[in-house]
Amino acid sequence: MVDLHIHTTASDGQYTPEQIVLKAHEKKISTIAITDHDTINGLPQAMEEGKKLGVNVVPGVELNISGFPGEFHLLGLGLKNPSKSLYEILQKVIENRNDRNKKIIEKMQNDGIDISFEEMQEKYSGTSIGRPHFAAMMVEKKIVKTTQLAFNLYLTKGKPYYVERTCSNLDEAIIAIQESGGIPVVAHPMSLYLSWGKMPETLQNFYEQGVGGIEAFHPGARMTDCLRLEELGRKIGFFLTAGSDFHGEKIRPDRKLGHTAGKRKIDDSFWENELKPALEKL
Repeated sequence: MVDLHIHTTASDGQYTPEQIVLKAHEKKISTIAITDHDTINGLPQAMEEGKKLGVNVVPGVELNISGFPGEFHLLGLGLKNPSKSLYEILQKVIENRNDRNKKIIEKMQNDGIDISFEEMQEKYSGTSIGRPHFAAMMVEKKIVKTTQLAFNLYLTKGKPYYVERTCSNLDEAIIAIQESGGIPVVAHPMSLYLSWGKMPETLQNFYEQGVGGIEAFHPGARMTDCLRLEELGRKIGFFLTAGSDFHGEKIRPDRKLGHTAGKRKIDDSFWENELKPALEKL
């Protein structure tokens, strides 16, 4: 069993990098990819723990990309030596995220919610604060019963406390990942919110721009769509990955480490026959 899409406390996950590796070890997951949102700060700890426990840790990152009706997330997998261009992208994201968080807090305060930027920084010190943390805070303050409700009612696009994020340019992100010795992969393509009529041309364009793979299997997608993405990906020439997009039970209770769409265990072949050979060709 493997899992090629996991988050830690370095971004918006529940568990530290070391804890994630330990959980993978306990569940007999042989290979994991740490793909925190817009940060690589958790990679050294995860890789060191992986060496101790015999878990193969693939160093990665997940970048937000602009220009699409839905959410476009680009995974960078197998980062060998983070480049200057990648660090520049990540630094811009940090600056923009702080501005976004302050705007979210302002919206909440205008509705009478007792919350401050300083409170969030103190409570989530050492992490990259994002919407999951605001959702958890809303549960703590008894505004909603669950984090999922917080997202559904307040924090997703079109809801009262949503603030558009500033994202990376696709070409720049691809180059930054490649210069870091990694390979770009489209995360959960269904989140692009494209019709099936537009999906083939769009993915073909990504492939021609230098994207190497697609995450065909993701717990947020229906199995029928995943199988369709698998077929389309093969036709275009992508390698395929699968992940849980695990953040932790308290943050996303619907996602389970080592499992993907349809609650299926993620087969070793997604590492051995897909991602690993692609990285070896670089």
